[in-house]
Amino acid sequence: MMAKTKIALVQMRSGTDPDRNMDAAEAAIRQAAGEGAKLVATPEVTNLVQKDAKALFETLRAPDEDEGVKRLAALASELKIDVLAGSMALKGIDGRAVNRSMLFGPDGALKAHYDKIHMFDVAIGNGEVWSESTNYAPGSRAVIAEAAGMKLGLTICYDVRFAYLYRALAIGGAVAITVPAAFTRPTGKAHWELLLRARAIETGSFILAPAQGGTHEDGRKTWGRSMVVGPWGDVISVLDHDEPGILYAEMDTEDALSARQRIPALKGGREFTGP
Repeated sequence: MMAKTKIALVQMRSGTDPDRNMDAAEAAIRQAAGEGAKLVATPEVTNLVQKDAKALFETLRAPDEDEGVKRLAALASELKIDVLAGSMALKGIDGRAVNRSMLFGPDGALKAHYDKIHMFDVAIGNGEVWSESTNYAPGSRAVIAEAAGMKLGLTICYDVRFAYLYRALAIGGAVAITVPAAFTRPTGKAHWELLLRARAIETGSFILAPAQGGTHEDGRKTWGRSMVVGPWGDVISVLDHDEPGILYAEMDTEDALSARQRIPALKGGREFTGP
């Protein structure tokens, strides 16, 4: 049985000023590292929450030019920890942005990056309509990387509704899967915890879900409730509000292996025809 690893999830309320957002992220990451966290993860769009397309693209920078990316890399190196930028809004190559998760190692190097595959193109009701693919280009590659001594699968927000991605990551060896998010309040209230627990149970994985929360400068309202779910579907730790904060949890990857032995669903899949 390996020793437990302490991790931390940063809950934020990012606004329209990237420098101010990164100041908040850095302060939280420093605090979490000081408390002994070996992996610290921030939420979706850590650097910028801006729903006005013109203002968004005036602010975005390419990954190698973005000051927030540089700051996180330097911070991981200074603190000698793994830092996951749950996602950063960055300038892409096709005229659209990318919603990119970035994992920096204790040496400051970029270990892996993942571009959100599933775009949030929905009409929730009551006039609330989102079309993420208008401004963001989807990714096409699932990603697993090593962090804090474990294999970590990377996903972002709306991905959580697509169970096949999580199954593929678990079969690929991930024992923990990250779900940084900026969930809307209606969908968050209805589905956030249920979806996170379902993905944990189906895959026998830890689910690490740092979230944006509250009313943002651009008027967007997000659910918060950052959460760590265990491989048996139990909520290990939760911030039961939408205020900025830090959520801590201790993880033992043997718990994931044990859950998968008890319910070997990852090995029990069968081919079928129809409907």
